[in-house]
Amino acid sequence: MAKVSLKNLRKSYDGKTDVLAGIDLDIRHGEFVVLVGPSGCGKSTLLRMLCGLESITDGELSIGDQVVNDLPPAQRGIAMVFQSYALYPHMTVAKNMAFGLKVAGENKADITRRIAHAAGILKIDHLLDRLPRELSGGQRQRVAIGRAIVREPKLFLFDEPLSNLDAALRVQTRLEIAKLHRQLDATIVYVTHDQVEAMTLGDKIVVMNEGKIQQAGSPLELYQQPRNLFVATFIGSPKMNLFTGVVSSVSEAGLRVTLSTGQVVLAEVEPGNAKAGDVVTVGLRAEHILENAQGGEVFSGRVSIVEHLGEANFIYLTLQNGQDMVVRGDGNNNVRIGEQLVVSAHSSAFHVFDAEGLALRRRKPGNMTSARHALAA
Repeated sequence: MAKVSLKNLRKSYDGKTDVLAGIDLDIRHGEFVVLVGPSGCGKSTLLRMLCGLESITDGELSIGDQVVNDLPPAQRGIAMVFQSYALYPHMTVAKNMAFGLKVAGENKADITRRIAHAAGILKIDHLLDRLPRELSGGQRQRVAIGRAIVREPKLFLFDEPLSNLDAALRVQTRLEIAKLHRQLDATIVYVTHDQVEAMTLGDKIVVMNEGKIQQAGSPLELYQQPRNLFVATFIGSPKMNLFTGVVSSVSEAGLRVTLSTGQVVLAEVEPGNAKAGDVVTVGLRAEHILENAQGGEVFSGRVSIVEHLGEANFIYLTLQNGQDMVVRGDGNNNVRIGEQLVVSAHSSAFHVFDAEGLALRRRKPGNMTSARHALAA
């Protein structure tokens, strides 16, 4: 496997408008990096540039110690797993997996060894004589992954490989990909629009928007310390609750903010350059809001919708000023539509973003579980 380095990588089709605008990213050997972002953000274009299917307008791309800007895909030491399985319908599983190796001129004994090894890892040894039409969707995807494994590449590229699978198969195949990463010690770049895949698979998540990297870091870092409003609202489900507010005072404890809902809350953040009178946006995640708890910052609203998930529920409240707030509640609690509900949040739970949408650093992002237990008590 190999490290990957992207330095000021740009892609433009007309010479004027950048589809990718100066991408800088380092991927360590053996790292699992997930590219996420909305449709049109440039994540698939970036993946295609990595594999050589898109030319590079400017910048430098290195795989291992070799600059590969002008190398064709076959010489880059990569293997790609596409959204569609792209299997040859007239070939058996074994022949599909062997095809690329035969084209590359590998000897028959080595091809047989590699196929047996990959099939054993993916548990498809009993399928080697079948045609693609005789396989389920999950089995076809494993064959596509096996075809990549047999090439023994420096870098694996996955382009939304689970999007064609049903919910149960997505979970199963996601676990298989995670196990595969550990078994192969593989360097992987994985594109998805599904943040659950990103959070559960990635060592590093790269959040993209409008051709730029908004933030790159571990899943926990992006969740607890989003760099800006875009990352804060993109990572996490349901989306973070947002309130406009005005800073009323600044102290060593953090910022005291008067919200549009009427509440005055204390947010335990580093003040930075914030001062009284500044307009800010305050964020609060649904899972950090407590039902019927004592202490903390209190909100009151009427229940408009309840989504039951079994172990939890999402409670949609309409606050006194008409603004909506979503709370992740205990699934065992019987919350009724129309009920008046009082909820609270610890001051360490609040995120604050300045007028430019940039986050002020939270002081205790890791204390949410203990805060929940303390308030519940």
